[in-house]
Amino acid sequence: MDLLPFTAAHAATVAGWPTSADEVVRWCGRQEFPVSTRTVTDWQQDADVRAHVLVDDATVVGYGELWLDDEEDEVELARLIVAPDTRGKGLGRVLVRELLARAVAAGHRDVFMRVHPDNERALRCYRGAGFVPVDPALAETWNEAQPVGYVWLQGDIMIARRLCISCGWCEEGSSGRISSGQRYGGLGVQSKGSAWINPGPTWMNTCGIRATSLRI
Repeated sequence: MDLLPFTAAHAATVAGWPTSADEVVRWCGRQEFPVSTRTVTDWQQDADVRAHVLVDDATVVGYGELWLDDEEDEVELARLIVAPDTRGKGLGRVLVRELLARAVAAGHRDVFMRVHPDNERALRCYRGAGFVPVDPALAETWNEAQPVGYVWLQGDIMIARRLCISCGWCEEGSSGRISSGQRYGGLGVQSKGSAWINPGPTWMNTCGIRATSLRI
């Protein structure tokens, strides 16, 4: 499977995946059903949003975003969803791990997710992908400005590093081998209310696969 950059051509497909108004709320917090194509494309108007699609044999089966914050040295995975006819097959976990590996390859220290408290299926998926709850006091602080009491999770960076170890870290503009553990920063997206950061360069994996098709 490949993790590719989202394009406008994917918007209608992604918008059509939620199967109910409740699912839309759990997915992205909106009171809108069905979700319009315009809603999904509007998310991409912020230049620093890094949206991706998971593709299996030329079929788009998943969507998710990275919200990177250089100032806080952290990344938030957001708005993850998989196609209804592929659910229950482990693709959600694949999507999470692909995005987690990309976040780590960008050189950030912490990776977080916020999950609607009623989204038990997603919570099981994310925990299975190596995410664990943050400290309750920290979650309470972060939820003070939120519309609901989200479950905040933190990714296991060591798991993400092991997933990428066969190729090492990502290198800008070259497929040349680099030493294990070397990494580069540069991407930029909004996190939990922080300022927007300018996006960075396109990456190429050290084994020669561009970051747009990073494999796990």
